[in-house]
Amino acid sequence: MLDVRRLRLLRELALRGTIAAVADALAFTPSAVSQQLATLEREAGVALLERSGRGVRLTPAGENLVRHAEAVLERLELAAAELAEARHGPAGPLRIGAFPTATRSFVPAALVRLAERHPALEPMVAETDPAAVGHALRAGDLDAALISDYDLVPTPLEPGLAAEELCEEAMFLATATATTSPVPPSGLDALAGRREEAWIMPGPDTLCRAVTERMCRAAGFVPRVRHEVDEFGTVLAFVAAGQGVAVVPELGATDPPPGVRLTELPVRRRTWIAFRSGAGPHPAIAALTGALRESVPDRLRVPGGTAS
Repeated sequence: MLDVRRLRLLRELALRGTIAAVADALAFTPSAVSQQLATLEREAGVALLERSGRGVRLTPAGENLVRHAEAVLERLELAAAELAEARHGPAGPLRIGAFPTATRSFVPAALVRLAERHPALEPMVAETDPAAVGHALRAGDLDAALISDYDLVPTPLEPGLAAEELCEEAMFLATATATTSPVPPSGLDALAGRREEAWIMPGPDTLCRAVTERMCRAAGFVPRVRHEVDEFGTVLAFVAAGQGVAVVPELGATDPPPGVRLTELPVRRRTWIAFRSGAGPHPAIAALTGALRESVPDRLRVPGGTAS
């Protein structure tokens, strides 16, 4: 009989590429991961891994087993959801990952709704970079998390996850009114007029940074980055201080400081709630999804839809 815990390790190796990365993500030692995978090979009766330089890669049999592992893990999530509903409904800890604009805007209202409707549920929110959500969900460190993507930088959903779209918002160019023409150009032309200015952007390897750079390239230039700031309230304060221009999402620009002008751009940001495949029907996940959907501002709300 194949051990489910070892199947999880094999799936993580397929996603992360190295035994060291799996060990680091799951708080194991590399030798422990190697031993568990060797045991899985003995259980399977066929080679699942082969050496490739200093690393390992999956054999065709290993790749086939990973595909079966995905289906098995999803069915286990569905079974857990049905058992939880049969026992007591939404109760116990619920670990939620969220990015800052969500935690500031609509997550607090969702937590109020959950407390009123499901007092036995214990939601625990941790601000989490959307790029780290997949690993945290699969490892069991999070039960659900908010992720985002953009028109110009679509982000495929990672294996083993499903998601429901919550809201969609506009993106804006933020400029200081003292340096903005009385009637600023619209669309990407608004960016083209800022090619000579300093830019304020999130740090490298963030989706917002990637979409801003892509919009600037579409407008015909490479932006000159002066400041790297992740928190949008601080970004707008820098813009008001004349330190440069920036692109911000609508949820990050709800209360701009005096001296900032916002020009809407032809790009949208979408926010999704993600969870492990099969976990959608779990009473705690369903309760959270409903509370979040009701708490999103009406102007941003979209009909419910599931991606997997």
